[in-house]
Amino acid sequence: MKLRECFEYMAPRSADALVVTSAGSSSAIWWDVTRSNQAFYLNASMSLSSMFASGIAVGFPDRPVWAFSGDGAFVMNAGMLFVERRMNLPNLKHFLISNHCYASTHEVDISYTDHADYAGMARAAGIERTYTFDTIEDFKAGFEEAVMADGHTFIVLNLESAETNLRTPSLDGPEVKFRFGRQIEALTGRSIFTAK
Repeated sequence: MKLRECFEYMAPRSADALVVTSAGSSSAIWWDVTRSNQAFYLNASMSLSSMFASGIAVGFPDRPVWAFSGDGAFVMNAGMLFVERRMNLPNLKHFLISNHCYASTHEVDISYTDHADYAGMARAAGIERTYTFDTIEDFKAGFEEAVMADGHTFIVLNLESAETNLRTPSLDGPEVKFRFGRQIEALTGRSIFTAK
């Protein structure tokens, strides 16, 4: 399964979702597929996308919030699972992209991915709704139950390999913040920024 085909399937189904991507593949491919202002491209902070997304999920409990993290980022902060379980936000969906490499550092291989059980780690942390998908067909078949149903969910996307030569969005931090915030204002009618 390729991440691009997952995102191409997900993008038309993400109209209500607020998205947080991590450094590496998720930021580059989500941007390439969607050019979405409804995503916060958290390029400079590995391992914190689900924590950042949790804050958004608390602030907007009526909106689904999708957080993407890579397996390289995940192992830097596996403790995030315990925080997620403690918060147990029903609108949070955490997608772990297992592409067997540190995609943000030019596809350096991760040596342990053949025996890592990320969904098992999530279950051990107390997260009940966990799913693992190995093929695009299985992902499409399980999408409604795993992604669209209520409940805090941890979803592992096992990929064949990382896509190479990816370019992250050419947006600086303030631009990402304001694009995302203005989009939320337009979607919800709630004020994020105030003029001074």
